[in-house]
Amino acid sequence: MSWYRNTVWFVKGLREYTRSGYESASKHFNPADLEVNVAGKSFLITGSNSGIGKATAKEIAKRGGTVHLVCRNKGRAEDARGEIVTETGNQLPSVTQPALHFSSLMENVFLHIVDISNPKEIWKFAEQFKNEHKLNVLINNAGCMVNNRELTEDGLEKNFATNTLGTYVLTTALLPLLEKEADARVITVSSGGMLVQKLDVSDLQSGSGTFDGTMVYAQNKRQQVVLTEQWAKTHRNIHFSVMHPGWADTPAVRSSMPDFYQKMKNSLRTEAQGADTVVWLAVSSEATKLPSGLFFQDRQPVPTHLPLASTHSPPGDEEKLMELLEEFSQKFKSPSSGT
Repeated sequence: MSWYRNTVWFVKGLREYTRSGYESASKHFNPADLEVNVAGKSFLITGSNSGIGKATAKEIAKRGGTVHLVCRNKGRAEDARGEIVTETGNQLPSVTQPALHFSSLMENVFLHIVDISNPKEIWKFAEQFKNEHKLNVLINNAGCMVNNRELTEDGLEKNFATNTLGTYVLTTALLPLLEKEADARVITVSSGGMLVQKLDVSDLQSGSGTFDGTMVYAQNKRQQVVLTEQWAKTHRNIHFSVMHPGWADTPAVRSSMPDFYQKMKNSLRTEAQGADTVVWLAVSSEATKLPSGLFFQDRQPVPTHLPLASTHSPPGDEEKLMELLEEFSQKFKSPSSGT
């Protein structure tokens, strides 16, 4: 009977990830939650040239926020930036904009070219950013699912480097900037795939055994949930959250999971639907009335483990993850970098 209940719960959960699941959940949303003006607040969004990241950037720009797009590909990022500015009208008069080194200076949407799989590049970017900007909300959205084991130029497995270490380094580097602001928030875009994974700190770079990109990605997403929970314990004046966007029709899903996309394409959420909870967590006053460190889906906190699943890990493993990531991050930190 317990197996049956667990299976029913899991199937129900999968159904909720679809477009119809979002439409059902949205009937209970309060539209007033997003009827806000965030002018004067600064939002940094990684992986924001497409998919959920770009959809999030548009919604924040519409509400007057200063948006910092952090992207890897310059050409696609510039196209996305132009699209966001055109569609949202989020533009400041040139006389109010300080003379910085960015390619376009007039608008309220900035572009930064950073490879989130490159920790040295992240540290360098963060130090420069801290000297030139304030930050109210960090949105860790950039991610990848590489199906064959591939190493970066630093010898890091690419999924781990992007999804886990990149998220850790950027957040750690920007925490001092966030600490200066009232109502500071950090939101990380995870995945429901993490529900099938128990935290494993024994092989963070997936160097042993058969490499399965989907499972490595799911493990990285479990690691992001643990990161969020651990940060929430140690940084009490910042609101941390991690979320599952459901199954959305994004370029990343099409390229990384072509078989899944072909089977599910008629049931996938739009990019805007996938981004809805990210936006809600980033701008709504209701979001921060809930405890820091929770996992969200469709504007509601949800469990981080399936019923009766053996995916719970001892606190020692969670603390070990933080220690290992700190060791990794320090290897790539310039001696001139601050804390």
